[in-house]
Amino acid sequence: MTDGRKKVEKTDAEWRAQLSPEQYRITRKQGTERAFTGEYWDTKEPGVYRCVCCGEPLFDGQTKYESGTGWPSFSAPLDPGAVETREDRSLFMRRTEVVCARCDAHLGHVFPDGPRPTGLRYCLNSAALDFEAADAAGDPRAEPDAGAAGTEIGDAAGAGGAESTGPDAAASDPADR
Repeated sequence: MTDGRKKVEKTDAEWRAQLSPEQYRITRKQGTERAFTGEYWDTKEPGVYRCVCCGEPLFDGQTKYESGTGWPSFSAPLDPGAVETREDRSLFMRRTEVVCARCDAHLGHVFPDGPRPTGLRYCLNSAALDFEAADAAGDPRAEPDAGAAGTEIGDAAGAGGAESTGPDAAASDPADR
């Protein structure tokens, strides 16, 4: 991340204290929620989807579409620098993991079968997102609350791992995540 945003780094104990058990499992341990169970899979209102861990604005509701997978799907991030991708070889598959560029939270996966013009499907976990309706969103690129950001350490690289864990990862169709 070289666009001036500062990395957020917290201890495992700090993440556990901030997040619900489900949010922690998904964002910090690369888990997956079951299809059609997440809070935002069928949300259609305009607004901004932010990282549940650090508040970074990630996706605009205008790029959200119904993919039929049961997870929130987007054709493009709000800002290309807001997310990063990593190779994920878990579950005996080769996929591309999507993480928050600011705090390394696991968001989901991106696939090359989305709508035009990008041709991409960012297939995300609702538990990794906070939705802010358009009437409350204001400027979606505004800095998130300092309380959500945690300890900032400049542009240091965060720890990474691309393992999908937890019972839900195997219970749903992992090819879509």
